Amino acid sequence: MSGEAERALLLDTHIWLWYVENDAKRFARRIEPLVEAAVQRGELLISAISVWEIAVLDSIRRIELSQDVRTWIGRALSFPGVRFKGLSPSIAIESTHLPGQLHRDPADRILVATARLTGAVLVTCDERILSYAKQGHVRALNATR
Repeated sequence: MSGEAERALLLDTHIWLWYVENDAKRFARRIEPLVEAAVQRGELLISAISVWEIAVLDSIRRIELSQDVRTWIGRALSFPGVRFKGLSPSIAIESTHLPGQLHRDPADRILVATARLTGAVLVTCDERILSYAKQGHVRALNATR
């Protein structure tokens, strides 16, 4: 984990939501200091697909945000040390040509492609992504409690 602690971190959507909403008890205790260190280094990445997922989940009332979704996203992306990672053509293409076996969820595929192309460690509780990482195709940090 020491090498991962010095790399950029890409937060999976649920981790980003919990972190911004001060709900860190939902992920492993050891994760918050790593996220804070990435913030200090200016290497905490948030993918455009996570913005989309938050907006979708809010619109269908699967999550309840502390503010209007537009305000929440704007505030969450303006935290010092947070870097927004847009959906580039290379990320879009990579998400369709990932090695090994990863499920078809396009948001997860874009997150994995983003982590691969930026060299970031994907912080997640998603068992399917963690299983994919065990195959050696992406670096991931298990945030499961």
